Amino acid sequence: MENSFFALAFRMKYINRWGLMHSTRYETLSEHCADTAILAHALAVIGNKIYGKNYDADRVMTLAMYHDMCEVYTGDMPTPVKYSSDEMKNVYKEIEKLSCNKILSKLPEEIRGEFEKILKPEGADAEYERLVKAADKLSALLKCIEEMHRGNHEFDSAYNSIKKAIDESSCEELKYFMDNFLDCFTLTLDEM
Repeated sequence: MENSFFALAFRMKYINRWGLMHSTRYETLSEHCADTAILAHALAVIGNKIYGKNYDADRVMTLAMYHDMCEVYTGDMPTPVKYSSDEMKNVYKEIEKLSCNKILSKLPEEIRGEFEKILKPEGADAEYERLVKAADKLSALLKCIEEMHRGNHEFDSAYNSIKKAIDESSCEELKYFMDNFLDCFTLTLDEM
């Protein structure tokens, strides 16, 4: 049906992440995108205030909020499957592109272009996409920390892999966040 774009966006709450792993608490695509948006905004602000960058933090946050919307049609493809080979990675990119186009077709022509800039931010937003990817990794790491803190060792390997990628990242905003904010994520409300 035409004009169902926003109804599709609200279906992100039905997509569970981490499908191949036992979780103590399910994480939906909707909450992941919201968490990633908060983190991406924080990274942009850190970049601006600590490192003298000139990011549009609101733009970064918007890109992050919608960054996985195409998964409304594809579901959350587990990382070990998605990146198991170059062929699989390329096929999945093509599937994501088709899904994104289908979702965009659910908007009136008059506003479609504005959302195309969000769902298909190519070229001009390369620096912002870098921050969104860093926030996406950070969100995954925080999920691993949450699960491990609850005694779920199912996430140990994912944590090690994601932490290694973050440690090897050249994103100074991400490093600043890790050094200054990460420890608080294992505190109880009373400890905060």
